[in-house]
Amino acid sequence: MLTVAIFPNLIKPETRQVLLRIRKFFSARDARMILSRERAVEFGMEEYGVDDIEHLPADFALSLGGDGTLLGICRRYAENPVPVCGINMGTLGFMADIEQNELEEKLEKLCEGSYHIEWRPFLAGYVTKEGAEHFLGYAINDIVVTKGDVARIISLGLTVNKTPLVECKADGFIVASPTGSTAYSLSAGGPIINPMVKGLILTPICAHTLNIRPLIIREEDVVHIHLLDMRQSIIVTLDGQETTTIHPDDIVTVKCSDVRAGIIKFEDKDYYQTLRTKLWRNC
Repeated sequence: MLTVAIFPNLIKPETRQVLLRIRKFFSARDARMILSRERAVEFGMEEYGVDDIEHLPADFALSLGGDGTLLGICRRYAENPVPVCGINMGTLGFMADIEQNELEEKLEKLCEGSYHIEWRPFLAGYVTKEGAEHFLGYAINDIVVTKGDVARIISLGLTVNKTPLVECKADGFIVASPTGSTAYSLSAGGPIINPMVKGLILTPICAHTLNIRPLIIREEDVVHIHLLDMRQSIIVTLDGQETTTIHPDDIVTVKCSDVRAGIIKFEDKDYYQTLRTKLWRNC
């Protein structure tokens, strides 16, 4: 029997209707649907509610929402790798492989096993305080060091491995994975990279200098970012969803983790086709 974990986004108005379609589909098959107990109550599906859903075994998980919903679910499954498939209910849905008009068709392919899993590396973020390193968390798209004070630019030093690379004034710095190359890094002028390419992207945010440009480094390289002006404050954000305040003398370290997130993909969806339809459809 298949076990399918469902993670619905509460904000999207069409969520209930899509969830009802999913329930109808799996109720006619040898499959078990599970939702977090809180979500099950909110949608009137108490019989499917479970506790600690991310720690229970599942064949795959369905994300009902946009890319942000899918990223959050992947982070929840970081220590219990369950492949996640996105059902697009956002404005872009770059990572989701199922559109609402093809829902039942793609659910059938999931039941048949007619899909493949792309194992994308997590970025791991750390902060060193008074000589002790503390784990901040995982991110799939990016880890961003940015200003805590909206009115100021900040002075940052960037080191790769043990080599001081550059000092600059900017609104911040993005360390992105190839998966995250089409997210914040793209908006800041960074390159687009196929998510299966091994590497990291360093992208300054509104740098107040002409001598720094986005840089692609090796997957095994380690990035260190520190604040140069002790009068300023900065924050670190993981995938735009989890934020930590960083204090003067702290050092933020970002490196590629051995932990992987499983993203379900179908053979009829090509990465470059997705680029064309999602990013350049109005060109």
